[in-house]
Amino acid sequence: MSSDSKKKPSDSKEKSSDQRNKKGFATRAIHAGRDKSDPHGALTSPIYMTSTFQFDTAQQGAARFAGEEGGYIYSRLGNPTLNELELKLADLEGAESCLTVASGMGAITSVFWTFVAPGDEILVDETLYGCTFAYFRHGLEKFGVTVRHVDMRNPENLAREISDKTRIVYFETPANPNMRIVDIRAISKIAKDAGAKVVVDSTYMTPYLQNPIALGADIVIHSATKYLGGHGDLMAGVILSSAEDMEQIRYVGLKDMTGAVLSPMNAFLISRGLKTLELRMERHCDNAEKVANLLEASDKVTKVYFPGLPSFDQHELARSQMSRFGGMVAFELTGGHDAGLKFLNGLKLCKIAVSLGDAETLVEHPASMTHSPYTPEEREKYGITEGLVRISAGLENAKDILADLEQALAQV
Repeated sequence: MSSDSKKKPSDSKEKSSDQRNKKGFATRAIHAGRDKSDPHGALTSPIYMTSTFQFDTAQQGAARFAGEEGGYIYSRLGNPTLNELELKLADLEGAESCLTVASGMGAITSVFWTFVAPGDEILVDETLYGCTFAYFRHGLEKFGVTVRHVDMRNPENLAREISDKTRIVYFETPANPNMRIVDIRAISKIAKDAGAKVVVDSTYMTPYLQNPIALGADIVIHSATKYLGGHGDLMAGVILSSAEDMEQIRYVGLKDMTGAVLSPMNAFLISRGLKTLELRMERHCDNAEKVANLLEASDKVTKVYFPGLPSFDQHELARSQMSRFGGMVAFELTGGHDAGLKFLNGLKLCKIAVSLGDAETLVEHPASMTHSPYTPEEREKYGITEGLVRISAGLENAKDILADLEQALAQV
């Protein structure tokens, strides 16, 4: 694949003064948000492992609760370790404000419990992560919220379906597991014209590869369990939005509804992981491109879903809103469900595991694993076939990943 395919069409255009003066992504990932108040001069920020914070006087405590004075109160409301991470992530994503929570699902539920009520409607794309699908269809609907699926690959479908009851338009791009791409600019314009908020799950991309807020989205969600942490040793979620929306999410969705508070230790681990995010994502992207090319050349594979392939239906759209194409690849095996299981069981180096974005290459069978909350009929309707396999390309040497995939394919 040519190096030109890794760049946005706009990369060659003259950049604004603000862009020229802004420090690079890796520099900001290392230095942004740093609290310089540590009295001992520690290079690595300390971890504030405390549930509560003492006040100098009773009057100070009252003033903080009344919002008349800044400062920390209780770690469910804010913590210095989390605050540093949130400032860093807001900088990287280009958002006014950030909130970190205990899991990706904690991020999703904190947003929706904040902004929807019985009688409201949300419009969601047809392909979603299995637990997100279950929350919308089997959770929100129980509380009187109407959930309707729309094929958002075509913005005209949204324009036709959106109504004055629509409060949120939600989608993943790329979508888990089949890599569908949604035009963030087009969908955001339609939704905003109708008075609905646009919420985008950008977990597959990270702030390094895609910035939905710059393309018109209102709220961006990440499962920080994945690439942001990057080492498979924590659970966390991230919400990014305007300061106005975040005020409600923090003090309603998180404080009062979900209580999905991130631990300071996990916040520290994410901050550490972010220092190498640019380096890791480049390697993930390189390896995924090689995996996709290998699979496309195999006679055991009928279809490869990877936005970086010219054969991918939405390749040009992907190029217009991503800087590179990510570390995720999905593909269809000719033998269906049984072939998928044979392939997984034949792996030696790559690991059979759900999740993604780890140093290890992870392979899973969505129909029986991550997307099992869908009924068989729903999976068929929304393009999650029995023969679909999902690969999270890891950081191993590419030749070793490819050799393992080749020998596993030979057993199918």
